[in-house]
Amino acid sequence: MEDKKANILAVSTIIVLSIFIIVARVSLKLSKPFFLIAGASGSVILAVFAHLIIRRRYKHSRKLLESQLVSQGVELRIEYSFLRKVAGVPTKFRYKELEEATDNFQALLGQGSSASVFKGILNDGTSVAVKRIEGEKHGEKEFQAEVSAIASVQHVHLLRLLGYCIIAGGPRFLVYEFISNGSLDCWIFQGRSNRNQPGGCLSWGLRYRVAIDVAKALCYLHNDCRSRILHLDIKPENILLDENYRAIVADFGLSKLMGRDESTVITNIRGTRGYLAPEWLLEHGVSAKSDVYSYGMVVLEMIGGRRNVCLVQHGNDKSQRKWQYFPKLVNQKMREGKLMEVVDDRLAESGGIDEREVRRLVFVAFWCIQEKARLRPSMGQVVEMLEGHVPVEEPPDTQMIIVDLLAIDEEELPDAHNMGPMAAIQTQLIDNNLPTTSTYSLDMSVLSAR
Repeated sequence: MEDKKANILAVSTIIVLSIFIIVARVSLKLSKPFFLIAGASGSVILAVFAHLIIRRRYKHSRKLLESQLVSQGVELRIEYSFLRKVAGVPTKFRYKELEEATDNFQALLGQGSSASVFKGILNDGTSVAVKRIEGEKHGEKEFQAEVSAIASVQHVHLLRLLGYCIIAGGPRFLVYEFISNGSLDCWIFQGRSNRNQPGGCLSWGLRYRVAIDVAKALCYLHNDCRSRILHLDIKPENILLDENYRAIVADFGLSKLMGRDESTVITNIRGTRGYLAPEWLLEHGVSAKSDVYSYGMVVLEMIGGRRNVCLVQHGNDKSQRKWQYFPKLVNQKMREGKLMEVVDDRLAESGGIDEREVRRLVFVAFWCIQEKARLRPSMGQVVEMLEGHVPVEEPPDTQMIIVDLLAIDEEELPDAHNMGPMAAIQTQLIDNNLPTTSTYSLDMSVLSAR
């Protein structure tokens, strides 16, 4: 616009001066004043022409420089994006990009108490899972915990964070690689597959390999990161299976960073009912051994193809239903030497189960769920035992009293109103066909008598 105005002004000046020279020639003839006027006007006209030429060349040079800078900027952005991907640094996405990738958040993969996960496809064709975290206070804490825990870690059995998006005063978004076969619960529990996720019955060999994969992932988090990372929410819903049915540990929303010189850390009680270690209740502080306990509970569920706490009904009389704690049943069968009776019925029917592997996996699981944290092995030791590098001794017997309290609803316990601090843990019993996805975030003081 400014260039157009300048050109119009220049042309107008030249026309006016030309007319002025003609008028002066007619009125003054070839007198001395005419030549003075003509010389001055001609000089101005030449100056205007020179200005237009210089301005045109300057404009051309500026456009050329701008195009070069834009080209260099695009190259730098591409190089920067490439380096971020190589280094594993998450990319910041615009909300518009995520909205287009998920078709306005239509393809829902799963939903929890504070987050929803949607399938999407980026402009470059990459399939992603977009996690939308709701809630101003809790959402921000979960977002920060997840990013700080997983942003810089790289492991074949950990879910890779591709990017994030922050909306001021709105939800937070985390963009993960998409894992095709969904979560482990759809592959070990009957009736858990749905239209949003594939499912079926995972073979024994694949279940055993998944147990090793998860153990390796947790071993990496506990030992090979600059700051030790406690996952604190290990459960089948947070273990994904890729196209080759290899395990990918996901969902670091409740994770906790821990200094390498720290043995335990005090934090809010967090996790999922049925997988919480006893030290949550006893206020001894949590450690990597808390993840070991949760891992042991998941392994037992993989072996039996059922929830650790489930409702058992004999016949059609619903009044005869009772809650059964699966680890106690496995412990009983282990002492009786009848471990094959607790293996998933679907696997038993198909055959091909190595009884030695069942025994090894059960032994490892029971070492992991020892009530005393010091008796539990590290995840590195678990990997060595499962891979057969070291022998696995029979675990000591345990009454699992505290474990029952962590798994059973206070309303199902006798004299629940007289239980004092124990009643503060409001767990809910889950049917075998229902997922245990609710999580805790209570202050530790509610568990004490003070």
